[in-house]
Amino acid sequence: MATVAAEALSHGEFRRNLGWTDGLAMGLSIPVGGFALIGYSIGILGAWTAMLLWGVTCLIAILQNFIFAELAAMFPDKPGGIALYAHEGWRRYFSPVGALAAVGYWAGWSFGLAVYGLIIGQLLAAQFFPHSTWTFFDGTQHIGLAVILGALAVVAVWALNVFGVHPAVRSNKIIGVVVCITVGILIVGPFLTGHWHHRLTWGLGLPHQAWGGWKLAIVYMYVMCWTSYGTEIAATFSPEYRDQKRDSTRALVSGGVLTLAFLVLGPLSATADIGTKAIAANPVGFFPSVFSSIIGPAAGLVTIILCGALFLNMTAATADAGRALYGISRDGMIVKQLFKLNRHGMPGRAMTIDLVVNVCLVVFVANTLGVLFASNLGYMIAVVFALSGFLLLRKDRPEWPRPIRRGPGWIAAAWLLIAFNLVLIIVGALNPGIAGYGGTTDQLIGLAILLASIVMFLFRRLVQDRVPLQLREPTPTVPDDVGLVAAPLAAELREL
Repeated sequence: MATVAAEALSHGEFRRNLGWTDGLAMGLSIPVGGFALIGYSIGILGAWTAMLLWGVTCLIAILQNFIFAELAAMFPDKPGGIALYAHEGWRRYFSPVGALAAVGYWAGWSFGLAVYGLIIGQLLAAQFFPHSTWTFFDGTQHIGLAVILGALAVVAVWALNVFGVHPAVRSNKIIGVVVCITVGILIVGPFLTGHWHHRLTWGLGLPHQAWGGWKLAIVYMYVMCWTSYGTEIAATFSPEYRDQKRDSTRALVSGGVLTLAFLVLGPLSATADIGTKAIAANPVGFFPSVFSSIIGPAAGLVTIILCGALFLNMTAATADAGRALYGISRDGMIVKQLFKLNRHGMPGRAMTIDLVVNVCLVVFVANTLGVLFASNLGYMIAVVFALSGFLLLRKDRPEWPRPIRRGPGWIAAAWLLIAFNLVLIIVGALNPGIAGYGGTTDQLIGLAILLASIVMFLFRRLVQDRVPLQLREPTPTVPDDVGLVAAPLAAELREL
């Protein structure tokens, strides 16, 4: 019996074979992918304003990452990232919060696969197959080459991740280095070639804008946070780091700093080179123009590199989302079948769920950007619950070992970060039309995702586990307490 139980526990654990540079490699998708999105903010806000708002959200992300590093070190066996920390902090008070945060977190990462896959398909089709006009109707929309390429990108990312973390990490390192070099050229090139001109403008404060432009700024920060905050992905891989204390902090902070540099300097150099109007006219495809002014015409090369940046985003998203589903199943919040690693040590079933959902989004849903906006609501709520979970864990588990322990000032910092994020959620989620990035339908989708998390939580507890519903669960005060092992895992071992 003991041998079987040990094997079961081993089967449910990730292998510790990653270093902090591997976590950074998975997080490289954030700065390079975010760089591909800066054109939208420059066109609407102006370069100076875009720089300011990207800088604020990136600085907030770095502060949050210091807090998440403490939580990651507290729970060395907890896969699934910040949503699982929210569950640990809140389950003593209201256990469904864990499901709410975890499913919202999963949707925030997972649904981006469809969006980026479709953008890759559109870029490749427009650049290399401009005369391809064939389509067929699938019952909801007309499918062309761009959609097919987008679906293939989703499948390729799934295959890269499901067969082990190292292929994904290695590919991310290679693609990431190439993309970072290219982005570096785009950032410093205008200064070195003498193409830098003072074309930067402020876009806020115009009389016709609500709250003197601040409302627009808040809505855009709400949208930007999906990218800026994404460096917390390094915490998701915490159970796989060889030196968890050192590697967690290094990966989280280095990713945040790199993202800050890219997303602040990007608007400065690009706008100075070709101007706001050119970027606003082509917010995604303006990169070839900047690149051409530095080293000459290279539209095809820049398109491939931009697709590589988006592919990095997809790789990180499927790795993070798959681990999130695995982690919340492990802790008894969704169906138990997802609590299983394949022979490569990967949450293959959870990643396959991501594959199916996102291929369906690419093929059957036309407004994938709207779905991304909807998923951002759940993601931001997960961040708030994780930060408040930090405060609750400090209060309820003062004796719990903390290999990384932040000073008393971080308590006040957590309160301020929670307040900041709540303002973004309230203003941003209620005013999506201001940014042209969503509508009422997308708001309803976001709410439906959150409601679905409660349904799945109830199904797991009442139908699969057949245990009485407990809205408040007893929690251990130190790791040696009886009951530290999650109830679903303990039940599974008893059955063995």
